[in-house]
Amino acid sequence: MSAHAATADHHEEHDHHDPGFLQKYVFSTDHKTIGIQYGITAGAFLLFGFFLMMVMRWSIAYPHEPLPEWMRIFFSENWQARWLQDGKVTGETYNMFGAMHGTIMVFLGVVPLGFGAFGNYVTPLQIGAPDMAFPKLNMMSYWLYLAGGLIMCGSFFMESGAAKSGWTNYSPLAGVADAQIVNQWLAGQTQWLIGLVLLITSSLLGSVNFITTIINLRARGMTWMRLPFFVWAMLVTGFLLLLAFPPLEAAGIMQLLDRVAGSSFFMPSGLYTKAEGLLELSGGGSPLLFQHLFWFLGHPEVYVLLLPAIACVAEIIPANTRKPLWGYKAMVYSVLVLGFLSFIVWAHHMYLTGMGPVVSTFFQTTTVLISIPSVVLLTSLIISLWGGSIRFTPAMIWACAFLPMFGIGGLTGLPLAFNLVDLHLHDTYYVIGHFHYVVAPGILFGLFAGVYHWFPKITGRYMSSKLSHLHFWPSLICMNMIFFPMLTQGMAGFHRRWYNGGDAYLAKSPDSTNVFSSTVAEHIDLNILMSYGAWLMALAQIPFLINLVISAIAGRKVESDNPWNATTLEWATPTPPGHGNFTFDVAAYRGPYEYSRPDCDEDYLPQWIAPKKPKPDLETQPGTPASH
Repeated sequence: MSAHAATADHHEEHDHHDPGFLQKYVFSTDHKTIGIQYGITAGAFLLFGFFLMMVMRWSIAYPHEPLPEWMRIFFSENWQARWLQDGKVTGETYNMFGAMHGTIMVFLGVVPLGFGAFGNYVTPLQIGAPDMAFPKLNMMSYWLYLAGGLIMCGSFFMESGAAKSGWTNYSPLAGVADAQIVNQWLAGQTQWLIGLVLLITSSLLGSVNFITTIINLRARGMTWMRLPFFVWAMLVTGFLLLLAFPPLEAAGIMQLLDRVAGSSFFMPSGLYTKAEGLLELSGGGSPLLFQHLFWFLGHPEVYVLLLPAIACVAEIIPANTRKPLWGYKAMVYSVLVLGFLSFIVWAHHMYLTGMGPVVSTFFQTTTVLISIPSVVLLTSLIISLWGGSIRFTPAMIWACAFLPMFGIGGLTGLPLAFNLVDLHLHDTYYVIGHFHYVVAPGILFGLFAGVYHWFPKITGRYMSSKLSHLHFWPSLICMNMIFFPMLTQGMAGFHRRWYNGGDAYLAKSPDSTNVFSSTVAEHIDLNILMSYGAWLMALAQIPFLINLVISAIAGRKVESDNPWNATTLEWATPTPPGHGNFTFDVAAYRGPYEYSRPDCDEDYLPQWIAPKKPKPDLETQPGTPASH
């Protein structure tokens, strides 16, 4: 018996009873419910991470003024007394918020939203599977993710506060942080590491599940080149997580032992701190080893963030241009090459570590090479728009905006591939602008497009078009208000970790030899523009949240199971899909993007529609006398 059939039988055996509330909605093994759990949880973490950034932007724009009341309302009086100085953000608090903002947005927000939510909900539907290969493992993956996130964020309320050593957590700084805490298990930096290990374990369980599901549970006729591009992207993302996360998990455990067990995996000899003097360590550790282990995950992680967003856009564009995805095979091969190359570019984050010209040249070359498959993907999506009968649905406008935003993010990354340029731009706002153009207006625009596209299938209701436009246009403007000035500031030398936005340079006396102060004075006002962009960006998300809730309860109901007249298998299920997903023996008879075929009456031919049998020709039937 095939794995697919066995899974189907397993589901049929359990169809006779109705699970209780806890089993159905809380400790569910249904991939659709788990996908929704991932989506809601990741959304909550994204909002929290965004709030931390708004506080940081106030500190950068107005370093001498206390936080406004609408920000301070979220902090208790005891917390304010400990971490704010006369209501103003201190350098220590800024470091804490900066470290946790990066951690939350990447590990707790975008990855779980793209891979955990969209991947879980859509992938089994698109391959014609009744569920994931390992449903209980899927449930365990979500709960480990939630536990890791709560442990990390709970450290805000500890005596030490949360982690303060950056989202990269470099040793030896991360090894000696919070040293004043007697019980190191209760230090925020230690809690960060415990949470990280749980998050990585969650991702590993999920990646094994996705790979197994895609390989073994494809429906009859679903050959590799009939897979939607979305599924290919999820398969590559699964392999990236499976191969890149274990080194960081090992690094996290070793750094944890450095903190609580006296080991020195990453702690060198001769460390001296102002508070404790010369540290008593066994020594001999290598701080650079941690950087290698971190960035060996860190760069594949960029594509773990990116591929789900590209996958959503690749499904939305064909459905709304009414034409096939241009260069489907080229996109598939490109995403496979992208996955491979992402493992041999990591040290371009480490040019300033003195690796030498030979090694630098290797990583410069691979970094430039990896731009080629990225350009193939982006070009294919842009050409797919050419000559199409475009429907500007809410999902489509987000998908169209994704293309130039991701393009800006990619182009601004090319200079950073060269170690000579990186010498000047490393750790400046240019790096922040480049990375955020990829992650914020790039990736999040693609994921917003996915929400609007699949929302009718998930809930059976449309989202409001008016509210979606009210969400989109301010978001597009504000994203560029925030991140484009960062590129200018970065080239002027503004450092990414100035909690006062460079104000300290202006405080120098004009008679000093402070030649940098004039450059800072020229560009420091951009801090205020970017901060207002961030706060307006927060307001722009309110229509989306209203739209999400109101539409789920009272939105206009869909007229059919396939409201977009799309061709992939998820639109063949009931709306919303029930237990086991499909109500018929599903099969794939053709490729995923059969739009506007000249031999069809409709402008689309779904994968699940069986081809019509040719009518028998009487003249060729046996026993029929031939005409002369």
